[in-house]
Amino acid sequence: RKTIVQTAPATRVALSVEFGLEPGSVSTGRMINALRALGFDYVTDTNFSADLTIMEEANELLQRVQGKREGSLPLFTSCCPGWINYVEIHRPDLIPHLSTTKSPQQMHGTLSRCGPLAKQIAAETEEEPFVVSIMPCTAKKDESVRPGNVGDIDAVLTTRELAKMIRHRKIPFASLSNEGKYDSPMGESTGAAAIF
Repeated sequence: RKTIVQTAPATRVALSVEFGLEPGSVSTGRMINALRALGFDYVTDTNFSADLTIMEEANELLQRVQGKREGSLPLFTSCCPGWINYVEIHRPDLIPHLSTTKSPQQMHGTLSRCGPLAKQIAAETEEEPFVVSIMPCTAKKDESVRPGNVGDIDAVLTTRELAKMIRHRKIPFASLSNEGKYDSPMGESTGAAAIF
């Protein structure tokens, strides 16, 4: 099967630290090149769907303020699965305040299943792609198997798990070119997505 991998923004700095590069250095291109060396067919950026999440949450807020949509104010993001678990267990009174918008990881997974790359892959192979997320938080693993999300993401790896895979395959991460590029269109994003 063809594979699509998405990477969260924090992974590009965390991998630098994992491989002994100066703390705070950004290794986006190295990470992309390492993922390609591991065999991923398409490497995409979660920031693409963060832009979509920003627009959808803003639209939901506007509709709630105007009384066109049910839900309480203030509106709280639903993009952090650790936060969602906390609210469900300890503060169920806040559930009406949660946005109904999918997180960038889950939105990206949905697009990976039915967006332009998925259509291209289906035309070539007649199969759905295998969709992987590289995330800095272990709670993203739980998010991918929550009811309503099952099927969007096939596997979630943490940054440390990716680093172990890179080491296991003896890929010289620190020596890789930092010029790797994400696949288009799911590699494009704005500055707003980066700070999301």
